[in-house]
Amino acid sequence: MRARHPIPTRWLMTDERMGDGLWDAVRRLPRGSGVVFRHYATDLATRRAMFARLARIARRRGLVLVRAGDARLGRQEDGVHGTRGRGLRTAPAHDSREAMNAKRAGAQMIFVSPVFATRSHAGARALGPLRAAAIGRGLGMARIALGGMDARRFRRLRGLGFDGWAAIDAWLR
Repeated sequence: MRARHPIPTRWLMTDERMGDGLWDAVRRLPRGSGVVFRHYATDLATRRAMFARLARIARRRGLVLVRAGDARLGRQEDGVHGTRGRGLRTAPAHDSREAMNAKRAGAQMIFVSPVFATRSHAGARALGPLRAAAIGRGLGMARIALGGMDARRFRRLRGLGFDGWAAIDAWLR
């Protein structure tokens, strides 16, 4: 990660369900926020083109851009999610074991999820605030709350030690 980027406290997680709403969501992000570009099911050529467009917007708007997945999309990212690479290393953590594995693999930040019920994991059991807050505590990594999150819910969780929040739907509204 370039030195000019601290770890963001607000994140957008992208996926195919967003459609063209992705671009409006990115415009809603405050300067200094982060974007994890996933779009795993998108064909590689389209994914690369989307990533290049997103990288241009991120540079212009002061956003931190993290690439998810193994496919090389270019050299414009500030980090990688759930894979090896350069820059900021982030990882998902659905339980304490995954948080410890992320730490051992060199992650500097984990996305703890799902804190609350979420459309992107319909039917998955939510951790709830207290169980979520215990994941990764004491490992020396930033912990970002994910799953049913928005700014209002994060204000309630902040006292539990989370360093920020991430969402899809909250940025689409």
